[in-house]
Order: sequence, then C-alpha cells, then structure tokens
Amino acid sequence: MIEPIAIVEVRNASITFPGVKALDDVSFRLLPGEVHTLMGENGAGKSTLIKALTGVYQIDSGEIVVAGQVRHFNGTASAQAAGISTVYQEVNLCTNLTIGENVMLGHEVRDWTGINWRKTHAKASEALARMGLGDLDPRAPLSSISIALQQLVAISRAMVTDSKVLILDEPTSSLDANEVEVLFDVIRRLRDQGVAILFVSHFLDQVYAISDRITVLRNGAFVGEYLKRDLDRTQLISKMIGKDFESLKALGSNRQTQQRDRSVTPLFSAEDLGRKGAIEPTDLDIHAGEVVGFAGLLGAGRTELARLIAGADKSDTGTIRLRGKKVSLNSPVAGLAHGIAYSTESRRDDGIVGDLSVRENIMLAVQARRGWFRRVPAREVDQLVKTYMERFSVRPNDPDRPIRLLSGGNQQKVLLGRWLATNPDLLLLDEPTRGIDVGAKADIQETVAELAEGGMSVVFVSSELEEVVRLSERIVILKDHQKVGEVVNGPEVTAESIVSVIASESGDQAEKTAGALAEEVATGEASADQEGSAS
Repeated sequence: MIEPIAIVEVRNASITFPGVKALDDVSFRLLPGEVHTLMGENGAGKSTLIKALTGVYQIDSGEIVVAGQVRHFNGTASAQAAGISTVYQEVNLCTNLTIGENVMLGHEVRDWTGINWRKTHAKASEALARMGLGDLDPRAPLSSISIALQQLVAISRAMVTDSKVLILDEPTSSLDANEVEVLFDVIRRLRDQGVAILFVSHFLDQVYAISDRITVLRNGAFVGEYLKRDLDRTQLISKMIGKDFESLKALGSNRQTQQRDRSVTPLFSAEDLGRKGAIEPTDLDIHAGEVVGFAGLLGAGRTELARLIAGADKSDTGTIRLRGKKVSLNSPVAGLAHGIAYSTESRRDDGIVGDLSVRENIMLAVQARRGWFRRVPAREVDQLVKTYMERFSVRPNDPDRPIRLLSGGNQQKVLLGRWLATNPDLLLLDEPTRGIDVGAKADIQETVAELAEGGMSVVFVSSELEEVVRLSERIVILKDHQKVGEVVNGPEVTAESIVSVIASESGDQAEKTAGALAEEVATGEASADQEGSAS
C-alpha cells in the first residue's frame, strides 16, 4: 500500500535558545487522514515543534513544507493561512459571547450593513453539525455548556476555514472518560474527512486508543516515527526515557536491606486523598525514616499527589493523619506548621526568587514558619546559611549573591537547604535532580539517603526511574492520575519491572501487574528470612 503524500513536513529543523538547543535537526511529517501523536518526556521538544508549526517560533535552520511548498511562518496568522489550526489545552474562547459567535469569531458573514448575524449563526450551525454537534444552539451563551463541549466548540472554530491540519495540544487534560470518548468521536470524524491531526497527550491509554502513527522526541532530537501497531507500550516508554531493557537491567541499586515493621503507626497516613481532575482518591502511608518514591510518566499524577500531601493544593476527598491524629492541610503554611516541607518541581517559577540573595532564599521558609512579625535573629540567620552552604558546597560561596546568577545545580542545593532549615519531619522532593549536572545529582541523592538514615521521611519524585529504584525503600506507581500499584523495594524491583506496570494497557491490568510484582518481592523476602533462620 502506497502512503499518501505528507500535507506537512518539517525537514532538519533546529531552534536554539540561550544555553539550550530546543530542537536539534528534527524531521517530522503529517499525512492526511491520520492521527499522529507526538510523544516525549518533559523537555523533549514537543512544545517547541508545535510552536514552530504554528508560527510562534521561527526555525533557525531547516524548512517547513506545507502541501509541497516551503513556507516561512512569521506569526500564527501565516500558519493559519497555510491551513494549520491549533486548539490548546486551555480553551481560548470568550465566555461572554454565544456559541455561534465563538465558532465564527473573525469569520463572521458580512454584508453592506455589517455583520449579518442570522447568516453567521447559520454558518456556525453548519460548522457544528460537521463535528456531530448539530444539537447545540449557536445562539446559547458559551458559558451555558460544559468545558468538554467548549473544547469541541474550539475545534469547530479551528475548522471553520476548512483547515487541512489540526493540532490538539493536551486536549483531554480536564475531561472525564465519557467526555474524552465524545472528543475522540469528533477526532475520528475529522480524520475520516482527510484532516491531518497532530495529537499531543501524556495519557498512554488515550494515545493507543486514537493514534495511527507515533513520533518520539527526546532531548530536542528525533528518536523515530512508528506505526502504532509496530510499537508496544513498553517499547514506547523505553524510547521516551532513552533506556533499553539491557541497560535498565544493569543499573545498580542501593536498596535498604532492613525489614521495616509496618504495623507501627506511620508518620503520615492518607485515606481516599484526592482532587477532582488532578488525582483519584488514594491511600498512602509513610513511615518515619522511609524514602517513598513516586514513579510514573509525565502527567501520571506524581506532582498532584505530592502537592496534596504538602497542602499546596486542597483536597476534595479523604483524610490525613500525622502520627495517628487527624489534621487539616489546606495550605503550604499549614503543611510547614505540621513539619511537612515541599520542594516544587518548577525551580525557576515556584522555587527560587531570582532577585533575592542566596541568604534570603535559604531563610524564606524558616521565616514563613515563624511568622513575618517574629524576625529570625541575624546571628541565627548567619549560622543557618553557613551550615547549608557548606553542607551542599554551594558555589560560589557568596551568600549575598543573587540566586539567579547561580547554576541550576547550585540553585537546587539552595532550595534543599531552604527546606532542611525548617527541620521537617517529612520532606517532599519533586524532580530535585532535573536539569542539573551529574555531580550535583550525586550530591542530592547522597543527601536523601543521609536524611532517611537520620530519621527524616522523604517522598522522592523523579522522571528517572533508575533514581527512584536506587533511592526508595518503597515505590508508589502512578498512571493516568491514579495510583495503580505499590511495591517494597528489593532485588526483584528494577526500572524494567516498573516500566512493565506503567505500560499495562489499562488501570486494572496495571494494578494486577503491580500486585504480581509485590507478591514476587514478598516471596523473595520470605525466602531470605527462611535462609537466615536455617543458617
């Protein structure tokens, strides 16, 4: 069977920002009548490629070819004129207008009197009907329909100009299962009409439900293009994280060998802890001195669960107990007051305060815990800052230097010092080693092990599965915003075995796979105990 000619081709495109190559000689193509999914972990280059295709970014080298012609986009309007439309994760509509006005915005039917609203709404009805949304009243306020239907209205607006390419960037992130299926019906309808659809999602089940073809990017580079039928979930994850199974098997792991008594009251306990649209109700125990790893792909719910534990987000369901006593954690300040510290995954946006000094950044959490009207004495400030700058070898050794002038690794060390200065009982570290050099990673991993040995509980969240396996005593596995498994670490637990759970085709199957892994670990522990008794 001869493949159709690509409607869009990106040929050897590169885009460089200060200090980073966001796209490195990437080639990509979209065929008409296909759903083509773009996959890759955070920082892989997905968003940069989309912005190049939509005219937000101009490529530094290479070329973009649309319908056989080389195009030079100098803005979103030129991309739209070439037949490329985009619907983003956050629906960009006007809730104060009608459904029809939103569909036809910028394309209203005009005559000598101005906008002919009767014909405009009639055209909107036709556009909605093509999407299978003929039952929607174009004169109804947009605010009267659900977010899911607003997403479909946004697609209808994108297709008013008969675009040949539709880019859907995380369109299902705020939809429930039934709403996703309605969206997929619309996508299939457009595909069957010959539209080329570029789909971006971090939900594996959805990717395999809707895709015809998959392209994988990693670290700004092209990894490969595959037909869905030729790429199973396990292979996809391996290509995204850049590790084949042989290298995963060879990874070392400094696992704790002691058998923890899990009958004692845990330091932290959550029952049915959840937040709508973020994480399904989850049970979780964390014992004193234990490192609990959160494993899962980007968007699995790792950060969302960590934020609920810390009080950074307010839960909709569930109860939390600290040392057996029920508590309410409705803010980060409340979390700090109960000895819970949370280091965010977004170092630049939610972590450091760039214009403040290293000294001021280290002291922020201590001062917040004490209250802004009880200033920390200068001598104590000097001692704390000196302690943590020396402990983590922060360079340069200048506490008055603006933190924005430090390297990423040194900024991360300062953040770790900030939270340790509060002397927490439970420390949540979300992607603490992302974007830093190997030496800084090793320092932080050693620190996590030392903290646990000293009795502090640590939740360690990382996209790098080998890190999670190496550091964790117990691993919570998340997928598609829900906990699908939990295993005590041991020789049977590898990055490969964690991948096998994540790659399971459904949540139920993932739970079964995780249960089988946990049973294997338990059997191994029992055998080890028997051997010890016999000896």
